[in-house]
Amino acid sequence: MTTARFLQIHTLHSYTAALLNRDDTGQAKRLTYNGVNRTRVSSQCLKRHWRMATDDPHSLDKLAGFVNSFRSRELVTELVIRPLRGRYADEIVDALEPAFQNLVYGKEAHKGKKSRQTLLLGQPELEWLAKRAEEIAASVRDGSEAEKAVAEWAKSQNFKAMSENASLPGGLIAALFGRMVTSDPAANIDAPVHVAHAFTVHAAEADQDYFTAVDDLKRDEDDSGADTIQETELTCGLFYGYVVIDLPGLISNCGKDKELAACVVHNLVHLIAEVSPGAKLGSTAPYGRADLMLIEAGDRQPRSLATAYQKPVRNDFAEARDALQKRLGELDAAYETGEMRAHLCTSGELTGIEKMSLGRLARWAAERVAEAPA
Repeated sequence: MTTARFLQIHTLHSYTAALLNRDDTGQAKRLTYNGVNRTRVSSQCLKRHWRMATDDPHSLDKLAGFVNSFRSRELVTELVIRPLRGRYADEIVDALEPAFQNLVYGKEAHKGKKSRQTLLLGQPELEWLAKRAEEIAASVRDGSEAEKAVAEWAKSQNFKAMSENASLPGGLIAALFGRMVTSDPAANIDAPVHVAHAFTVHAAEADQDYFTAVDDLKRDEDDSGADTIQETELTCGLFYGYVVIDLPGLISNCGKDKELAACVVHNLVHLIAEVSPGAKLGSTAPYGRADLMLIEAGDRQPRSLATAYQKPVRNDFAEARDALQKRLGELDAAYETGEMRAHLCTSGELTGIEKMSLGRLARWAAERVAEAPA
């Protein structure tokens, strides 16, 4: 039996009259592939919606082993220093803050928010920092003593000290999607979940939506016309998505807890299939579920099936499904990598691959974690 080192998750999602992911001009993000302009949804957008889906029954924060994390440039200000204010003299707290800012964000961080990167820290790390700040504040009499005490303490501290005795020091989100810390490269966490930018399998389909807002209380003698006139872009598309989960990496980041890693995979499969990215929720209701989800488990280097759509197909699910099956067969004949496979399909099926409901497919994927090398 093939060792399940990697899970590859391929999806086809369809959205109509939506603006899923905007660029700096407010237009839909684009990608030119094989000379054809496609609509795109960035990997950052996808990951954010999966991790922020806290109301979903399969949200990551509902897992028994969930450890919280926070992403901000104000972690020290809000979660380490602010709890001390009002309990210790301002001069003591003010003396502590610069050293803690520099420890977390780098040597220029004390100059202000704009000099800091947006950083992800886990609850264990933040609790460790808050405890150290409290200890120093309680042990000194004035700002001068606080400045000396924290300077001496900070000489020997780094992210490794924060992470001791914590199986998920950066929280579960960092365990899945990684983090980069420029002030201390040893604190970097490699992401075991790799997410590609989703793109339409066909040429971009877009329209400009002209819309107005009318004053309901306008009188007959007032000027005619709308109070607001604007335009926005709306797109339609059938998107190919691709996610890879490095199972040994995920298990390692979960503190070598295979049970937790299996639960993460189970819930992530649900989130990928059911949680929609999207702006303009109130005016476009951009909600959809995957029409197809193919999951592969194997021990060879992953490979995307995006080349199934190098030559664009029509915005037609059956045509896109068949193109994916054809490309999969071509790669199988050439490489004989022997992945285990299962899939969900709302219309038709992928020939020779077991078809399942989403619940069964998520359980099937979770079971592969037990087969993965730790």
